[in-house]
Amino acid sequence: MASSMGWRCAARSLGLAIALIAFASALSLANAASLSMTVGGPTSQPIGHYDFCKIHPAECSIRSPNNKPEHMTGKLLRQITAVDVSVNTRIKPMSDMDNYGKEEWWAYPDDGFGDCEDYALEKRRELMTDGVAVANLLMTVVRKPDGEGHAVLTVRTDKGDFILDNLTDKVRLWSQTGYRYLKRQASDNTGHWVSILGGDEPLVSSVQ
Repeated sequence: MASSMGWRCAARSLGLAIALIAFASALSLANAASLSMTVGGPTSQPIGHYDFCKIHPAECSIRSPNNKPEHMTGKLLRQITAVDVSVNTRIKPMSDMDNYGKEEWWAYPDDGFGDCEDYALEKRRELMTDGVAVANLLMTVVRKPDGEGHAVLTVRTDKGDFILDNLTDKVRLWSQTGYRYLKRQASDNTGHWVSILGGDEPLVSSVQ
């Protein structure tokens, strides 16, 4: 089992209008080659997600044979941005240790508190309820520029992979976040994880 690193997660609310403008700007500046991540083969499952799956087994056994990216429309843009801003505003930051007495624990923030992976799980849940395909809502592990581990939600679309992040209300292309991408849920099976090419450092405890 890989060693665990602390995750420092905080939320900021910038407003829906500003987020939409930033999103449009990011899309217009993106290079076609960097719109979508290049994923590799199967990789280890974060231990936090493993424990989450034991509590929510039905959510971690969904297979999506037809897993083409979501079609990006103005409606979808407004939808994912509204959910991102809403969750970032409603949920208050708190570490897993302070909230659950554990170093790493993935859970829905039903008590109104959470850290980065909890924000991402809630956004995923709300967007699934709104009709976005589960194959296109992928929990993702990254490394921040300061070296800390972090979790975000990737939304796969035919215009690229976009990131919903509790550290900003700006919905951005993955390549414009400044993060190093390590692994994410497989689009065809919610209980499996795949590597992201270029990311090879274990930042969270994983099931080998």
